[in-house]
Amino acid sequence: MLILGIESSCDETGVALVRSEGHELPRLLAHALHSQIAMHQAYGGVVPELASRDHIRRVVPLAREVLAEAGQILQDLDVVAYTRGPGLAGALLVGAGVACALGAALGKPVLGVHHLEGHLLSPFLSADAPAFPFVALLVSGGHTQLMRVDGVGRYALLGETIDDAAGEAFDKSAKLMGLPYPGGPALSLLAQHGDPTAFKLPRPLLHSGDSDFSFAGLKTAVLTQAQKLGAQLDARKADLAASTEAAIVEVLLKKSLAALRQTGLTRLVVAGGVGANRHLREQLNAACARLQVRVHYPELHLCTDNGAMIAMAAAMRLQAETQEGSALSTHYSFDIKPRWPLAELVT
Repeated sequence: MLILGIESSCDETGVALVRSEGHELPRLLAHALHSQIAMHQAYGGVVPELASRDHIRRVVPLAREVLAEAGQILQDLDVVAYTRGPGLAGALLVGAGVACALGAALGKPVLGVHHLEGHLLSPFLSADAPAFPFVALLVSGGHTQLMRVDGVGRYALLGETIDDAAGEAFDKSAKLMGLPYPGGPALSLLAQHGDPTAFKLPRPLLHSGDSDFSFAGLKTAVLTQAQKLGAQLDARKADLAASTEAAIVEVLLKKSLAALRQTGLTRLVVAGGVGANRHLREQLNAACARLQVRVHYPELHLCTDNGAMIAMAAAMRLQAETQEGSALSTHYSFDIKPRWPLAELVT
């Protein structure tokens, strides 16, 4: 089965081809990605209307590029998958519209995929793919969750953020420091030159006894510290960045280890854009090695939004037969879910 995946939930247009055969793990044949970072930098953040217009420009050329790289033609496709939500409404409509139009033209079924399930299953694209069951730390944009994953579609929510997510804490803290968009990567880069113990910043809910997260208080503490520094902020910015990163990473690390103890599982999967953070990976690798826990990540270039994770999630959903016949639509009418709760996928 040859599956084309289209991702257009925010500021990256991704298209990919995945082949699924029998019960073997689906294989990524080709993928292409266009990032809109350069376009949005002038505005200090994503402009939804501009994002949607750029998706329109990019998605068809990227699809042609992927098909050519894989040596396939449109008629070879068996399923067209797309991100149904969550995300920016206009951006989602572009991917959904193209996918359903393509499916209708070819007479092939389409499948809407949950963006976060794409991230959750993205480590299966890695050379070191995990095995079920595992604890998943999902840290993508405005989402931070810990889940027990027993199989495709078999998810139990252990805890989630009650306000700002880890990605938002990175981005908002970076903006308070005057760092350019996208803030999270800029903060992490600057943190490499700072002292992580320079400022005593809070670790919200670190000792709460549950698996929930809260990062809004950390953002407020960063603002307070930046104001205290005043004219000295530029000279101490690297130290503040390093201290902020250390606080976020410690919370993610301790909560993940607690979830492993709670479930008794010995495998951890980290997915989402924050999963590319070097400090987080180093801390998790060291802690998991001590505990004899296997830890898995997507490849670095697949941590952010991409079409490969959407195609992979669709392939694994269909392979596991967790979708009923109505899920593979040939009616080609579609709706999107900009605020699609992950809880709807939790069993």
